Amino acid sequence: MTNEHEELLPEELAPEESVYETDYTTGQDNIEVLGLDIHNPVFFASAALILSFAGSVLLFPDSAGGVLTHARDWTLQHFDWFFVLATNVIFLFCLFIGISRFGDIRLGGPDAKPDFGVLSWLSMLFSAGVGIGLVFYGAAEPTAYYTDWFGTPLDVAARTPEAERLAFSATIFHWGVTPWAVYAVMGLSLAFFTFNKGLPLTIRSAFYPLLGERVWGWPGHLIDLLAVVATIFGLATSLGLGAKQAASGLHFLFGVDNGLGTQIVLIAGITSMAIFSVVRGLDGGVKLLSNINIVIAILLLLFVIVAGPTLAIFKGFGLNAVAYAMDSFRLSNWIGRDDTEWFHGWTIFYWAWWISWSPFVGMFIARVSRGRTIREFLIAVMGVPVMVAIVWFTAFGMTAIDQVKDGVGVLPAGITEVSLVLFQMLENLPFHQISSFVAIVLLIVFFVTSSDSGSLVIDSITAGGKLHAPVPQRIFWATMEGLIAIVLLVGGGSAALSSLQAGAITAGLPFTVVLLACCVSLLRGLREELTG
Repeated sequence: MTNEHEELLPEELAPEESVYETDYTTGQDNIEVLGLDIHNPVFFASAALILSFAGSVLLFPDSAGGVLTHARDWTLQHFDWFFVLATNVIFLFCLFIGISRFGDIRLGGPDAKPDFGVLSWLSMLFSAGVGIGLVFYGAAEPTAYYTDWFGTPLDVAARTPEAERLAFSATIFHWGVTPWAVYAVMGLSLAFFTFNKGLPLTIRSAFYPLLGERVWGWPGHLIDLLAVVATIFGLATSLGLGAKQAASGLHFLFGVDNGLGTQIVLIAGITSMAIFSVVRGLDGGVKLLSNINIVIAILLLLFVIVAGPTLAIFKGFGLNAVAYAMDSFRLSNWIGRDDTEWFHGWTIFYWAWWISWSPFVGMFIARVSRGRTIREFLIAVMGVPVMVAIVWFTAFGMTAIDQVKDGVGVLPAGITEVSLVLFQMLENLPFHQISSFVAIVLLIVFFVTSSDSGSLVIDSITAGGKLHAPVPQRIFWATMEGLIAIVLLVGGGSAALSSLQAGAITAGLPFTVVLLACCVSLLRGLREELTG
């Protein structure tokens, strides 16, 4: 199914359209099977690895969980400095690119026009990147830091004015410009080499200046394979966890059984909606749902601001922005920390998690950003999220912390389950049943947009970088995500999902090197673009 926006995107990029001297033809290794346009080594290898891993977890959930948890702990213990240093370097690199003359380069060439309006573009960026996280942790993360649920930032005393300030500055730090720079550098690399250099929209293309023609051989196959595996397991894990948390919300609100049966029904429903969305494509599917998401999110945000401590929230916008700017340096420092447990459990966990998701979100950002200048791209991808984070976390976090300080509801006794904090906070506001139901709907729709955008990304990689692979192939990957999530829930339960989370964190370590290499490769390409 083709629509007017998809027609604006470049179709199969022929070799003569590439400025590089390469004999690579998009889809040269592709074969057609049952209506699928398959990139031979990447598709079959990724499918085999995914199914093999799922089977191993089902058969030996405890062993798999132990191995991956040990790998995660080892990574956090020995490479915390590397994660912090790398993310800071990536942020400074993006800042340099944005303010330099490279920022004037337009993705797609001087005459390229944006494929989507600003609002739709920003909506898709957030739906694919952080929408789920904002709903999950909007109230929970500041409250957890303030009440010492799992340590406090910089080891300050809990439930003090300093703890409240750091609760917001640390939360915004975890969702601000530094992590979004991780997405930005991957997304910008892919967009530039695809739309300006005529290479396929696949992860390997970002490494052409470094690997040359070898990106079309097994080094490139391996890069794409790792991206596919990381993406589909990350999505399946989030889908499974999201189903468990949505079931908890329905149980909290309506008394619905939150057992395995409800979770499977939720996954099946989310997967069905994702399939419908990917069949309709970007304009009729992801764009439509993303716009719906933004409207619902804004309505819920406005409700919390009006129903919560309105004056304190408005004051908090400015105070928290200043605190974020003042505390970011201390929060970025890994030397001589007194809060090692909190630092590893939160900051390093977040950095590794963002990095492990960068292939998926970065490619999707690239997919929808043709026609934007690099400066416009970086301002949107890095600047806008921090403003949204300040507003969102201040509104939800301030409301929850205000209830803790006033002894209202159950939160003053401490957090029992992170996924319930939002509903426990809304319970003490007017029309709590309506607002809680809206939050559940928002959560589910965010999962749908993450699933369908992820499916489009995997679809592109496994089709050798094609932007318009057959519809059955889109359906295959969307279905695969849902089936893997169900199988893991049935066979391994929370232990299997925790193992996949640990795997995603561990995967962040090699992808950190990949991102640093992207910076070098992108700089070479940009210099070549300006020098002709």
